[in-house]
Amino acid sequence: MNYRHAFHAGGFADIIKHIVLTRILVYLQEKPAAFRVIDTHAGAGLYDLTGDEATRSGEFLTGIARLLQARLSDQAYALVAPYLDIVRPFNPPGELVAYPGSPLIARALLRPQDRMTLCELAPVPRKQLIDALRRDTQARVVDLDGWVALPAFVPPNERRGMVLIDPAFEAKDEFERLADRFAAAFAKWTTGTYVLWYPAKSRRATEQLADRVAHLAAAVKPPGKVLRIEFSVAPQVEGEALTSTGLLVVNPPWTLHDELKLILPELVRPLGQGGPARFRLDIPKA
Repeated sequence: MNYRHAFHAGGFADIIKHIVLTRILVYLQEKPAAFRVIDTHAGAGLYDLTGDEATRSGEFLTGIARLLQARLSDQAYALVAPYLDIVRPFNPPGELVAYPGSPLIARALLRPQDRMTLCELAPVPRKQLIDALRRDTQARVVDLDGWVALPAFVPPNERRGMVLIDPAFEAKDEFERLADRFAAAFAKWTTGTYVLWYPAKSRRATEQLADRVAHLAAAVKPPGKVLRIEFSVAPQVEGEALTSTGLLVVNPPWTLHDELKLILPELVRPLGQGGPARFRLDIPKA
C-alpha cells in the first residue's frame, strides 16, 4: 500500500494517531525540562480538505467531521479536547476546510524551551511544510530520508522527547525496515518515547512487528514498556481501502493506557462504518 498523508488527512487513522500524540506531549509538558519531537516522515504539515486528494478519498467526512459533532462523556472529552482545540482554529466556524498533520499538532504543544526535527524527503510536501511553519525557529525541517535520519538524530540534546515513525508503507519490506530502523535508534536512546505507526492489514506482519519491538524493549535495563493500540472501523478486506490502523508506543507515559481505556470506547460509534468500530489495547508479550 501507499499511505499518502494528503489522501487520508483527517481520517480515522489520523484521529487515533493524533489523539495519542497529544496525550504523550501533554504528559511531557508536566516537567519543566525541555523535550524534542522527531518526525521521520513529516509530510506537508497542513492539508486542504477541499482539494482533490482529500475529496477523492473523503476519509475526513467519516473521521474528523464526525468526531467534531460527537457527544462524548465529560471524562473522555477532557482528554480529547487538547487535540480538538488544535484542529478547530484551522477552520472557520461551522466549516471543515483544513486539517493539521502531525508536525502542526505537535507544534501547538511545544513550549518555548521545546524543539522539533522534521524529516521530509519529497520536495513538494517539504516546501508545503516549510511554508506551514512560517520560519518557526523551534522547528527544523530536514531534507533527508527519515529512515537514514532516525538513528542519526537520537539521542537529542534534550534527552527527553518523542519520535514519531510514520512511513507511507510503499515498499513490501516496510514492516521489516520499520523494525530495523527502530532497533538502530533504540540502541542509542532507550529512554525516549517512540510511536510506530502501521496499517493493520496483515495479522502476521503486525504480530511479528509487535513481537520484535517488545523483545527489543524488554532486553534493556531497566526494561522498556510497549503499548499496542489498534482501531478498526470496518473489517479489513484484501485489496480494499485501509480500515484498520495500529500504533506501538515504546516507553509510553504511565497515564496513557488508562486514558485510552476511557477514550477508545467512545470513538467506536462515531467512527464506525456500517456498525461500531473495534479496538485493541494491550501490552505485547516479549
